[in-house]
Amino acid sequence: MHSEAETESQKITPETRKVLVAAGIGHFIEWYDVGAYGLLATFLAANFFVDGNPTAALLSTFAVSAIGFVLRPLGGLVFGPLGDRIGRQRTLAIVVLLTSGSTFAMGVLPTYDSVGVLAPVLLVIARMVQGFGAGGETSNAVALLFEHSPRTRRGFMTSWMDGIGFIASVAGSGLTLALITVLGDDTMKDWGWRIPFIIALPLGLVGLYIRVKLEDSPAFRELEAAGEVSDSPTKEAFRTGAKPMLVLCGVLVFKAIGHWALVAFLPSYLSGDLGFSTTGAFTVTTVAMAITAAAVPLMGALSDRVGRKPMLIAGSAGCVVLIWPAFFLMSIGTVASAIAGMLLLGLLIAAFDGALSAAMAEQFPARIRSGAMAIPYNLAVSVFGGTVPYVATWLIASTGYRLAPSFYVMLLAAITLVVTITSVRETAARRIEAAQQIPAATEQEARPARQL
Repeated sequence: MHSEAETESQKITPETRKVLVAAGIGHFIEWYDVGAYGLLATFLAANFFVDGNPTAALLSTFAVSAIGFVLRPLGGLVFGPLGDRIGRQRTLAIVVLLTSGSTFAMGVLPTYDSVGVLAPVLLVIARMVQGFGAGGETSNAVALLFEHSPRTRRGFMTSWMDGIGFIASVAGSGLTLALITVLGDDTMKDWGWRIPFIIALPLGLVGLYIRVKLEDSPAFRELEAAGEVSDSPTKEAFRTGAKPMLVLCGVLVFKAIGHWALVAFLPSYLSGDLGFSTTGAFTVTTVAMAITAAAVPLMGALSDRVGRKPMLIAGSAGCVVLIWPAFFLMSIGTVASAIAGMLLLGLLIAAFDGALSAAMAEQFPARIRSGAMAIPYNLAVSVFGGTVPYVATWLIASTGYRLAPSFYVMLLAAITLVVTITSVRETAARRIEAAQQIPAATEQEARPARQL
């Protein structure tokens, strides 16, 4: 039997639901914006680079994508600590303007046929601004939702951010599929590819309105009221949380490689290397990511019960064992087998992502939480996530083996698995309380940074 206090601590209040909706809509817009580039990579390659060698043009497109990721750590270094200084809500409002505006710009850029080499230069600039803004999204959104959530439901609540990210990818993939079906490949290549980018502007304005109306988290408001907001959250984060930040980099390797392989590489891989029609590739992507999106919150809820560490191990270890079979299933050539292969990878990522957001936030006190998460998160995403489409495409071109990217993903998942087993400690409230058999700690008692 749960005591009345324990039951109350598990309730998700209307205020928390409001924050989930508000943060989630903004997060949807951010990931729709960023994912649109990967989903439309083949069309961008045809419009912004010299014709003649489709593989070289696609590599160039992915190289531009990687350049955008170069600025993510800088964006995280700016907007993560900014969230600790002026608040998560205000920072998120700034971020949504940058990413939606730069994505809209991509949709109205002149092509190579119109202005020559200036076209890819402008694409690079827009992509860099997009990456800079995106560097501040995840850490602030997770911190805001985490600090509004009941202690024993934080895995479930924060996992919605990752689930919503996949929903955004589903929306982008579904929209692209609909446009291809209605317009046809030729019209899509001519001007239809612009539509998903242009839509980013009105979506961004909606997100801005919602975030401006949102109240900041109780933890940040308490810090403000007590005059305890950190004057230099970046320095404080490195001084008091350097070790968990370093370990977090290793944990995030699989997050970066898995998520971005699923969202940014596999759609073009299916249509380019595996010979699927454009419609078939987007059908596979849409179905697999829709199921993955639904699975993430379920995995988050499970992490509240069994712990963060078992879920992180299950996701990364499962990938080490099953990533080659997943790629093999996709290579068989049928839509059903491709969905099965992509979904296998997606469910492993869902298990990992379901526990990850809460696990990250639980390492740091509110004074430095956003910045301390943003720095390792964006570093890992930049180095591994941003380069995965380029590296994977290069591996196939160099080896002639269509399943070569599976070994790259396997290697990086193994790194995360080793770091998780050797350096991660359990942080889920229920597992700690069960192990220690003591009353739940308060937020103030939990303030000192904990080792992962």
